[in-house]
Amino acid sequence: MEYRYIGKSGLRVTPICLGTMTFGSFCDKKESFKIMDKAYERGINFFDTAELYPVPPSAHYAGLTEEIVGEWLKDKPRDSIIIASKVAGAANGWFVPPIRHGLTAIDRFHITKALDGTLKRLKTDYIDLYQVHWPDMSVPIEESLYVLDEFVKAGKIRYIGTSNDSAYGLTKANEVSKFKDLARFQSIQNNFSMLNRRFLDELATVCQKESISLLPYSPLAGGVLSGKYNQKILPPKARFTQYLNDPNPRMQTQAKRFVNAKTLNSTEKYLEIANEYGVNLTTLATAWSKQFDFIASTIIGASMAEQLDVIFDALDYDISDELNQKLDQVHQEILYPMG
Repeated sequence: MEYRYIGKSGLRVTPICLGTMTFGSFCDKKESFKIMDKAYERGINFFDTAELYPVPPSAHYAGLTEEIVGEWLKDKPRDSIIIASKVAGAANGWFVPPIRHGLTAIDRFHITKALDGTLKRLKTDYIDLYQVHWPDMSVPIEESLYVLDEFVKAGKIRYIGTSNDSAYGLTKANEVSKFKDLARFQSIQNNFSMLNRRFLDELATVCQKESISLLPYSPLAGGVLSGKYNQKILPPKARFTQYLNDPNPRMQTQAKRFVNAKTLNSTEKYLEIANEYGVNLTTLATAWSKQFDFIASTIIGASMAEQLDVIFDALDYDISDELNQKLDQVHQEILYPMG
C-alpha cells in the first residue's frame, strides 16, 4: 500500500480515505460496520467524519455517525487508524447547522463543545486531524487558531485542517499561523472531481507552494460519475433523487448543481471514454482525483459494502497521458458543468 503525508504533518495516510457521512442515514449500523471492516481489511487507514453527520443534516441524527464509528473503533488498535473529524462551521453563511440551537461559530465556546462531544462519541482521547467544516466570516481567524493551537498543545488534537475554504481564506490562515507561531492548517477538504475542477484555478497553487494537502471529497460528484443519474428513471434511493424531492429549497439547489444537463452530458462522454479504455467510470473518476501531487488522500463514500470494490480498484489504476488528454478535452468542451 502506498502512503502519503498530509501537509508537513506526521500523518501518513493511504491515498484513499473512507468518508462516513452516510452512516446512520443512508446505511444502518450493521452495514456501516461492514463498510469500515472492508476498508480496514483492504489496508485503508484514514477515516473521515464530522460532528454534524450523517447527511442530510438534522438535529435528531447529528452525532450518530461519530457514535457508529466510535463503537467500531473501540476494538481496533487506535494508533493504526488516522481519524479526522470536523467542528461545524458558522451559522452566518449558506447553512445554519441544526445543532447548538443554530448558533454555531468557530470560537472558543463552540470549538470546545464540539471537540468534547466528538471525543466522547468516538470513544477516544485524541483526534488525528481536526478540521473546520466551513469558515467563519465573523470570528477573526486569529481567535480560531489560538483555540485550536491550545488543543494541539494539550494533546487532544494532533493536527488541524480546514474545509470548504477559499484561496484567500487558506492563505490568510496560513500567514496568521506563521506570524503568530500557531498550529497551521495542514490540509483543506474541498469538493473536487472531473465535474468540478475549480480547485485547479487557484487553490492548487496555494497547496503546492505552501505544502498544504487537499483531501478532496466527492470524487464521484455525489455519485453522478457512477452514471446512475444518466438512466431514464432517477434511482429511487439515491441522495440527489431524495434532495430533488425535498421541500427544502437549499436541498433542491444542491441537487441541481450536481444533476443538470451539463453534468449529465459530461458524464455520458466520460462513460464513453471509460468504456473505450475498459475501466469502470467509478474507478477512473477515483483514480483521476488521487493523481495530483497536492492531494494526500481522496475521500470516498459508500452506502453498501459492495460499492467499495470498483473504488478500491483505483488504488492500482494509473491514468496514462493519452487518457488524461481525452478527459481534459471533455472539460474543455463543457466548462465547469457544476458552475
